[in-house]
Amino acid sequence: MNNDEIIAKGRRCIDIEAEALRQTSTRLGDDFAQVATAVFTILNDGKKLIFSGIGKSADIARKLVGTFNSIGAPSTFLDPVNALHGDMGLCRKGDALLAFSNSGETEELLKLVPLLKRFDTLAIAITSKSDSTLAILCDYSLTYSAEKEACPLDLAPTASSTASMAIGDALAMVTLEWRAFSREDFVKFHPGGSLGKSFAASVDDIMRSEGQYAQASDDATCQECLERMTNSNSGCIALTDSAGALSGVFTDGDARRLILKDANFLDKHVSDYMTRNPITIKQGSLAIEALRIFEAQNIDDLIVVDSDGRPAGVIDGQDLTKARIV
Repeated sequence: MNNDEIIAKGRRCIDIEAEALRQTSTRLGDDFAQVATAVFTILNDGKKLIFSGIGKSADIARKLVGTFNSIGAPSTFLDPVNALHGDMGLCRKGDALLAFSNSGETEELLKLVPLLKRFDTLAIAITSKSDSTLAILCDYSLTYSAEKEACPLDLAPTASSTASMAIGDALAMVTLEWRAFSREDFVKFHPGGSLGKSFAASVDDIMRSEGQYAQASDDATCQECLERMTNSNSGCIALTDSAGALSGVFTDGDARRLILKDANFLDKHVSDYMTRNPITIKQGSLAIEALRIFEAQNIDDLIVVDSDGRPAGVIDGQDLTKARIV
């Protein structure tokens, strides 16, 4: 094959899978809402989700176990073969089984579902066949669309596996929003790796500390403040009272607005124009808390204060991007 043929075949594969996703999205209806409601109720009752499947469906189920666990929804994988030889011991009354089978006729799952119902376990089928035996056996079913596989032989699971995983992801994200899962919650479950490090960072790790930000007494002139802001390449200056506690903040935005109102402001005390009682964050707080403040207050700079209310540093909105907090 030449390059053009290779690219064309690659695009064909992606196009077929994209079409499967589009059709799956279009047909999403009340059945999805019912399953989402059932999952929400089960998790709120302190129960868990049990994912199961054979072959590629098992791989999809295991991936979704990871996704649900990462958003605080207790989940586990149950091998349907091993379940028949003792592993059903992990099942408890009120749990939910999510059984994945493209055909809906996977023999091992058809044996498993009736057995799990002895535990008063809710059964949910995820399949491409709404009239399959699995769908009929289960209490609920979610049906995805995959009219044909991207495989030229129409054999290797491609479009079907993509659609199956997507409908599971959709259920996970609805669960996340419904349970009001926050960024702070996400941090608790992701303490390791680069993701965990960025989320677990404190404001002390990312703030501009002494010598890197502008600070002055609130009896300084506006011109003196602007000079310090320029020298430190800061968009704001932290202002302190006679005791050294933060008393206000003055920003380059304030300066631009003053130019239009009072051309002689440079020789006046900055205390006449500063923002008193500015928004702050305490030293030692999580950086993710700073992000929440930036998003809620629509500010460009955030002053970090110590336990005595003295300026300890400044966080510029761009610092969060550099630290990969956003």
